[in-house]
Amino acid sequence: MMPAKFKMSKKGVGQLLRSRMIQADMLNRAEKIEDLAVLIAPVGSPPDPHPGLYKASFKVTTTARGGRRKDRATATVTNTAPHAAHVEWGTEKTQAHHILLRAAQAGGG
Repeated sequence: MMPAKFKMSKKGVGQLLRSRMIQADMLNRAEKIEDLAVLIAPVGSPPDPHPGLYKASFKVTTTARGGRRKDRATATVTNTAPHAAHVEWGTEKTQAHHILLRAAQAGGG
């Protein structure tokens, strides 16, 4: 019996990395991360001028041309609240919550 032979095609690998199948998987993982982030997101209490805004401001985007070289499917979870960076990383007056970090570390799949 002859061993199987395989010849990699860089073009084919590139097509796979940009495929709808990979993009759908990236989207699925990002949506799971988003779900967990929403679940663990803090909601301010009085006198917070915008309670719940952070929790309601998560967004998932996807593209077939992502990554540093724009050569692969990616999905990104962001928070559009004006104070999102303060919630994630903290300030000298507030503790860091690391919501997106914790959700991403938990996986997405």
